[in-house]
Amino acid sequence: MSIKFTEYKGLDLPTVASEVLDFWKKNNIFEQSITSREGNQPYVFFEGPPSANGLPGIHHVMARAIKDIFCRYKTQKGFQVKRKAGWDTHGLPVELGTEKELGITKEDIGKTISIEEYNEACKRTVMRYTDVWNDLTEKMGYWVDMEDPYITYKPKYMETVWWLLKQIYNKDLLYKGYTIQPYSPKAGTGLSSHEVNQPGSYRDVTDTTIVAQFKAIESSLPDFLKGFGAIDILAWTTTPWTLPSNTALTVGPKIDYVLVKTFNQYTFEPISVILGKPLVAKQFAGKFFAVEDEAELANFNSGDKKIPYFIVKDFKCADLVGIRYEQLLPYTLPYQNPENAFRVISG
Repeated sequence: MSIKFTEYKGLDLPTVASEVLDFWKKNNIFEQSITSREGNQPYVFFEGPPSANGLPGIHHVMARAIKDIFCRYKTQKGFQVKRKAGWDTHGLPVELGTEKELGITKEDIGKTISIEEYNEACKRTVMRYTDVWNDLTEKMGYWVDMEDPYITYKPKYMETVWWLLKQIYNKDLLYKGYTIQPYSPKAGTGLSSHEVNQPGSYRDVTDTTIVAQFKAIESSLPDFLKGFGAIDILAWTTTPWTLPSNTALTVGPKIDYVLVKTFNQYTFEPISVILGKPLVAKQFAGKFFAVEDEAELANFNSGDKKIPYFIVKDFKCADLVGIRYEQLLPYTLPYQNPENAFRVISG
């Protein structure tokens, strides 16, 4: 069989692309790549679905071109490749976009608008740009079945995912773990990494930081720190919401540390604390003042405007490694090897 190919005097890529696409469409080439291999070993391909509530970009073209290579290769190797398209219709951006258009918030759902009406509005929003996506799919020569896509908001899809999870569970392939999850109090839900990277998610703000006191277990203290009563290790954090999941404290190999005797600025009880020597002046600024003799601490009375502190001794990072401390918020233990948690390690 001989085919006469068009000859060009000059390279006009848009024209070539248009003619190739027209040839594919008139002769149902994509469909024939499937029907001509009926009965052959299948190569299953479900497209990682885009979300049609946003316009496609060049990164979608690049990703689809890479995916298309594998499907075309398998087709040429004799596999029957039924390429199923899909639409990703879940996610917080869909909900927030719909709520903005309707002029509502999460609190209005079930009050000024029913759940059914809200769901239908979200479905309309999320499929808004399907025509633009279909046009791009055809123009870039990406072969995929757009006539019968899977849609993630349909019960059939969701129930299939649940069924698959059940099969994985039955095979003992699921495990329980713990992770720190970004959370949106306004939306009342956890956030995926994609949602956290939405425009406007990150901004410079002034936030509250805290210094937490971790009570050291006396039996784990080195000899030179014993005999001082209860000792707390001070740790500064800009993310106090992570404290419930704290499992270790890190000390720096090049940092000197000190034991300080002073009084709790809220309860006025005497305390002994360990902290980095370079941070003493910053931690004990304001209402605190240094004394040269430990005996001067006895002059302090509850309610005094100024609180004295005394540096008892200096030591190195290595002297602290291995000290164990009480769990700050004893809600739950680490899933694996909890006996190794809640101790000082070297950074």
